[in-house]
Amino acid sequence: MYEYELYRITSDELIRRADAAREVRAARLARRAARRTGRGDPGERVSQDLHFVHAA
Repeated sequence: MYEYELYRITSDELIRRADAAREVRAARLARRAARRTGRGDPGERVSQDLHFVHAA
């Protein structure tokens, strides 16, 4: 029974860590999006029509 309890505690801790990591990631993305909208940047990639020449 001790092994099962230890497994449950470890599993619950890993789930809490994963949830916390997801929350941090979401907060970072939200801050980044807020910065982009704050400076008038659409936050999208540059048009695909541009072609750059690579130096040899």
